[in-house]
Amino acid sequence: MNLNDVLFIESFPKLDLHGYDRDTAEVLINDFIRDNVKLKKEIVVIVHGIGLGILRKKTIEVLGNNSNVLEYKGIIGNSGCVIVKLKI
Repeated sequence: MNLNDVLFIESFPKLDLHGYDRDTAEVLINDFIRDNVKLKKEIVVIVHGIGLGILRKKTIEVLGNNSNVLEYKGIIGNSGCVIVKLKI
């Protein structure tokens, strides 16, 4: 599946990082990715919120360093989350 073809994110597994600090978010993102690779879920959504952009920056950093991530991108019309394609 191509990330550009995704129109509705409600049906994909979602991780909401609201209320977490950077270090906790990093652990949660990596665990979430690992679990969804095991479950053979190709597309997941990570909600980092808007705020000051601290969690957004951390999310992008973690995704860029995770070998199970094929690609990721922001969602048009929703700058508070990222859609991610995983290696399955």
